Amino acid sequence: MSAIVGHTMYILLSCAISLDGYLDDTASEQLVLSNAADLDRVDEVRSGVDAILVGANTIRRDNPRLSVRSPARRAAREAAGKPPTPLKVILSSREVPADAAFRADGESLISSGSLADVVAELAERGVERLMVEGGGRVLTEFLTTGLADELQLVIAPFFVGDTDAPRFVHDGQFPWTSRSRATLASVETIGNVALHRYLLSESAAHRHWLAHAIELSHRCPPSTTAFSVGAVIVDAAGEVIAWGYSRETDDLVHAEESALAKLAGDDPRLRTATLYSSLEPCSERKSRPRSCSRLIREAGIPRVVFALREPSTFVVGEGAEELTAAGVTLVEVPELADQVREANRLQLGLP
Repeated sequence: MSAIVGHTMYILLSCAISLDGYLDDTASEQLVLSNAADLDRVDEVRSGVDAILVGANTIRRDNPRLSVRSPARRAAREAAGKPPTPLKVILSSREVPADAAFRADGESLISSGSLADVVAELAERGVERLMVEGGGRVLTEFLTTGLADELQLVIAPFFVGDTDAPRFVHDGQFPWTSRSRATLASVETIGNVALHRYLLSESAAHRHWLAHAIELSHRCPPSTTAFSVGAVIVDAAGEVIAWGYSRETDDLVHAEESALAKLAGDDPRLRTATLYSSLEPCSERKSRPRSCSRLIREAGIPRVVFALREPSTFVVGEGAEELTAAGVTLVEVPELADQVREANRLQLGLP
């Protein structure tokens, strides 16, 4: 079975919480969970999306502007043909205050429809990147329905300690459990808070690990007779168990071959792992008796994700067809293909 990951709406959840998981306390004034540096980071993230969504309770409680604040970022959006601040989407079944701060600038949309209907409407409007900033019930619904691609979670170094305060998430059936975990993409210290980035969708995880494989391909020693390829093997728990790149250990070794050589052939993790390769695994090679597609089949790896079909510069590649015929699930992510071509400018004769 093979599939292609195409362009769909990317939904990013963003919030800051206390160490015990609260979005706010019960005081009349809004609790400050972040710091100036992180607020500037959030502003940068906002500048890169098409719409920002919150629930009505967030509007009534916090009265956010939901705007891009930096003049330079607003100007950059306008230079790119976009409005200075993203579309503001408010989920509400009743009237929102006329003097709400979000009305000060930019276009807004107030909807009482279901979450799926609102997302569909935004897609029809051409929204490709949606940022969801709260509150807890809205975040919970995005999480439990499996609509979110990424969670950017900032953790402040203190406790609220009040069960009456609004929580980050409510009760629900979440797709991620101890057996099926989200992908931790990064952890970053920003002053006295910590930013955790989690990838929540399969497509987001595919792009993340493929990007890692492409980074590895830039380590390859230069060659005019073989492609520069990176490969990463990730187990069922989302942990990297091996990686490699072309010509890593000798002039002839391929990326997938190098990664697989770092694991025992009977390693049980291989039977549920995913191999990410920047380029379609080879089906034929002059330098070794076994192709990479054969090595993958022999290892029992059930899924392979790649960004670019092998160009016929050196051989005619049929790795995808061979793997599919053997029952391996193939996923192609063509939106990253140009990055693979860039890593192989010399081999492809690109200017």
